[in-house]
Amino acid sequence: MAVDLLLGLQWGDEGKGKIVDVLTKDYDIIARFQGGPNAGHTLEFDGIKHVLHTIPSGIFHDNAMNIIGNGVVIDPVIFQKELQNLDKFEGLDYTSKILISRKAHLILPTHRLLDAASEASKGKAKIGSTLKGIGPTYMDKTGRNGIRVGDLELADWKDRYTNLRKKHISMIDFYDAKIEYDLQELEAEFFDAVDVLKKLTFIDSEEYLHQAQKSGKTILAEGAQGSLLDIDFGTYPYVTSSNTTAAGACTGLGIAPNKIGDVFGIFKAYTTRVGSGPFPTELFDTDGETMGRVGNEFGATTGRPRRCGWLDLVALKYAVQVNGVTQLMMMKGDVLSGFDTLKVCTAYKYKGETIEHLPYNIEPENVDVIYKEMKGWKEDLTGMTEASQLPQALNEYIDFLEKELETPIKIVSVGPDRTQTIMR
Repeated sequence: MAVDLLLGLQWGDEGKGKIVDVLTKDYDIIARFQGGPNAGHTLEFDGIKHVLHTIPSGIFHDNAMNIIGNGVVIDPVIFQKELQNLDKFEGLDYTSKILISRKAHLILPTHRLLDAASEASKGKAKIGSTLKGIGPTYMDKTGRNGIRVGDLELADWKDRYTNLRKKHISMIDFYDAKIEYDLQELEAEFFDAVDVLKKLTFIDSEEYLHQAQKSGKTILAEGAQGSLLDIDFGTYPYVTSSNTTAAGACTGLGIAPNKIGDVFGIFKAYTTRVGSGPFPTELFDTDGETMGRVGNEFGATTGRPRRCGWLDLVALKYAVQVNGVTQLMMMKGDVLSGFDTLKVCTAYKYKGETIEHLPYNIEPENVDVIYKEMKGWKEDLTGMTEASQLPQALNEYIDFLEKELETPIKIVSVGPDRTQTIMR
């Protein structure tokens, strides 16, 4: 069986968690393939909001096994808190529904301290890190110094931990930045959480998934963050430390490229970004303020307000191409209700030339945005359940996007709850 992928096409926060939750009924396995607790996948059902950081978004469905792949980095402390939140759900036996790759790397307390020291030392040039230790953990992974989940099964894993901690402390001292911390307290919390982690099942996930494919199991690979945050293809250096694009599923799960089936791309009907970095269509007026207020645009992980702007088709086309997207899902169409006029970025003015592709550098001094204006709609979408109910102006907006992106929009989300999802 082919493996389907689901990933974000913007700067994250597109609504991936909700769509995975909606689609899980059709899959036997949901597998996270990259990122760490800097992700915040929000699901809402029965009037309750749930935020997952590491655990795959299929956890609330009885039919699905949830795998944390080798490309993910795990903070045992945050992971333990996620499990404790799941304890609130009567009858949810998560211990039998979560499998963890032995090759996934662990975020240590000193990784988080390194992250804080590095960001503080940059001053105004900071990149907007979530300070979760993600970057330093991936640096240790590529530097061949990291500690993996499978190491917890070895007798000398604490010796490995001690050696790496010593290295980290010397690096923290190197930074010209003062950060306050109590390492003894952080480590006590960390080792308690590791004991909880060790109660779950560790697997050789690439072999598990290979056998699952052979036996006809249906698999959905779940990405974190967004394509424009990809370490190679995002707006570097204001990016995350992993491959958030479709290629990341191959390396993050051990899936062969020829086993990839559908690629589901998630995008908002407008654009948001958290933290620093270029954002050509960002708004600093009442329209941007309205998007943020109506859309409740605050980071699920950091709580930071998201920057808001009109939909950027140049960037979105780029993400569709890089990922080989076969189906699109448009989120938060309801947030745009009430605007008399909508704007869509269709091209950039770049170094005196009009271009429709994403250039190497989209810093504000290099890019001017060219917009197409479209008629807005006034109708409240949140109670709509059928595509036939959507207003004409919204259908025209969708038709225009499908034509420009050359990809069908199969789902339109009209609210945060799993029931507020319209199939087209």
